[in-house]
Amino acid sequence: MLRSMATLLAARGRDRQHADGREEWGEVRLALPPSLPATMGCDAVGLPARHGFRLMSRLRGNGCVFADTDWWWWIVPAGSDAELRWPLPACYAAGARVPDRSPRLIHRPDHGSPYTPPIPLYLLVCQLTGIAPAWSGPAGHGLPTRR
Repeated sequence: MLRSMATLLAARGRDRQHADGREEWGEVRLALPPSLPATMGCDAVGLPARHGFRLMSRLRGNGCVFADTDWWWWIVPAGSDAELRWPLPACYAAGARVPDRSPRLIHRPDHGSPYTPPIPLYLLVCQLTGIAPAWSGPAGHGLPTRR
């Protein structure tokens, strides 16, 4: 059975045990403040907590950021993984469904949008991990090149 990346990353959290001894980790959808509507849908990009403060300090226009003891999650518009390969250890959580380790809102934006701009976030994650940014387009459609 396939599981989401967020479920696979759930090292701790509320767990259930099956009759055969297997454990199942729960997920939770990050809840945005009612005053910050997610008109474009929402996904989340997570990074291990050790990178959280560094990323927050380098990003302009942080949207809502959630954290638990192990991961920090930035809210991005739905589909922000289209044509992007988020490098490990980043985790992309469609629908902002993350491991249920009781994440809490740690940053609320001053502006009226819950979103962190995904491209600057992506570029900083690439810089942080030492991975060159890579965009993949539909078959036969690469990024434009100069001639």
